[in-house]
Amino acid sequence: MSYVEHFGLAREPFSNAPDARFYFNSGQHNQALIRLLYAVDSNKGLAVLIGGVGTGKTTLARRMLDNLPEDKYESSLLVMVHSGVTPGWILTRIALQLGVANPAGDHLSILRQLYDRLLEIEAAGRRAVVLIDEAQMLQTRELMEEFRGLLNLEIPGKKLLNIVFFGLPEVEDCLQLDEPLAQRVAIKCRLHSLAVETTAAYIKHRLMVAGARRMLFSSDSIPAIHRFAGGVPRLINTISDNCLFEAYLRKLDEVNSQVVHSVAGDLGLLRQPLTAAGMTDSGSDLDDIENMLDRLEGIG
Repeated sequence: MSYVEHFGLAREPFSNAPDARFYFNSGQHNQALIRLLYAVDSNKGLAVLIGGVGTGKTTLARRMLDNLPEDKYESSLLVMVHSGVTPGWILTRIALQLGVANPAGDHLSILRQLYDRLLEIEAAGRRAVVLIDEAQMLQTRELMEEFRGLLNLEIPGKKLLNIVFFGLPEVEDCLQLDEPLAQRVAIKCRLHSLAVETTAAYIKHRLMVAGARRMLFSSDSIPAIHRFAGGVPRLINTISDNCLFEAYLRKLDEVNSQVVHSVAGDLGLLRQPLTAAGMTDSGSDLDDIENMLDRLEGIG
């Protein structure tokens, strides 16, 4: 028997794997999505979403992609997996994702192909949108200049391509590598850590989606989870998942604060509890959170 069966759940409620069923539409996530959709719907050109580690940037990027209907948008999501990408690679991938069948081998030819394809999309009454996740990986001036060039693909009075960056706070440093591009940011949104009340709603939401028929966390366990997670959704998931497993091992019918503290100790969180305020105000705490997330992923 697993804790899923022990608590009468249909599935694990706190997996960090992307799953649209578990999307939690918090106030800040909803406002960010509205602003980003407005940016592309009104052809603003460049929009940016910034958030700390584990605050839900990738989840929001996928949510935005799902909210761009195919009859109105030609859209794609491109994830930067490392900082060694080149302008040529970026251009080729964007061309492919927007429907250029056989991108040419040289830069000018690909730009011509992409421009022609964007004209086709425009003639069909649709908008071209490229979402770039992990945009903080774009760490060279050449890459920033490439994106500025893409934003220059337009017809009189109208841009042909909209780009949205999703990234860590370092993405602002990347934009400053090309000041004219930084000046073109039309919409900028920020995601912060969750407040304790929102953390409670978040946990209840994921339990409900997982098929829970009752609340499985005691009232005193939620503030403890929030404190040790610093209000970071990814850490909330990791702690909550471990808490359910620990409660199952102890044959408990709910998670209490003692279980939370035990799990926090096992995960190495007792020495330096993270706080939501600290995460948003201190760069060193952001580093601590990133290191902690890396360590927890290593445990998994």
